[in-house]
Amino acid sequence: MTYIQHIKTPAGEELVLLSKDEFEHLTALARRTAESDEDAADIAVYDEAKAALTTNTDTVLPADLSALILSTHSRLAAIRKWRGMSQVDLATAVDIKQGYLSDIETGRRDGAPDTIVRLAAALGVPVAWLDRSNV
Repeated sequence: MTYIQHIKTPAGEELVLLSKDEFEHLTALARRTAESDEDAADIAVYDEAKAALTTNTDTVLPADLSALILSTHSRLAAIRKWRGMSQVDLATAVDIKQGYLSDIETGRRDGAPDTIVRLAAALGVPVAWLDRSNV
């Protein structure tokens, strides 16, 4: 370690004077610590997400359905298409108007909770897949 000088300003603030080499060494250590903390945080987020996938299997969507959701921008419409149903087919199965189903799919209406349950049943998927909080 090199010589370190302590200085006190007229205002009473204490300063430390050290060599450039010592300063660069300390900043390199600080950078490595910050990177290590960031890596640890990333690993924790990954581990949490991975654990959620194994414990919450009813909210995990199949890959092909996820891709369809990304292309249609509506989870309900994507699931309906994934199941090979038209809006008329699904609306008839659930005993609602096709226009109401269209409004739910586009987000103009939320859909009553009992309607969402019936839609999930008609599509053969967990209700959690249609829950807007999971979108």
